[in-house]
Amino acid sequence: MAGLDEALAPVAQWIQTNLMLDTVRIERPVAGAPVLNTSTGRLTYPDPDLVYEGKGAVLSSGTPGGINALPSSTLPWVEETTSSARLLTPIEAPMTARDDLVSVVAVHNPANTALIGRKWFVQDPGRASTVEVVRTTPLDMKQAPRDQGGGS
Repeated sequence: MAGLDEALAPVAQWIQTNLMLDTVRIERPVAGAPVLNTSTGRLTYPDPDLVYEGKGAVLSSGTPGGINALPSSTLPWVEETTSSARLLTPIEAPMTARDDLVSVVAVHNPANTALIGRKWFVQDPGRASTVEVVRTTPLDMKQAPRDQGGGS
């Protein structure tokens, strides 16, 4: 529908200009066995593939996080929380794949520098619909190990 796309073009431009103010990076983990680094004696994994780096926004989904398992000292695992979010990228950005990693690499607001370095897992490929102005991708925040001072 060329007429509808033309009518929505200013909406897409407004969202990109007013909401997608930060720089996001999408990386795809590379499958493969670790390789021994002879200088350090440690195993290193292949670097991930860069899928996209450019304008975008990570927005909280507006719903509170949840716990997937009941916490108990008798269980052999730690409860996992979910922190749902949405990634907004231009339509021209490549589609994500499940388990791609999203990070914020630059923020427009100096008060939000705590977002730099946080990572989110892509839960599903970018949402698709017959009427789109930006690409929306569901995310879940990757939680920091407890021994590193907690998650976010």
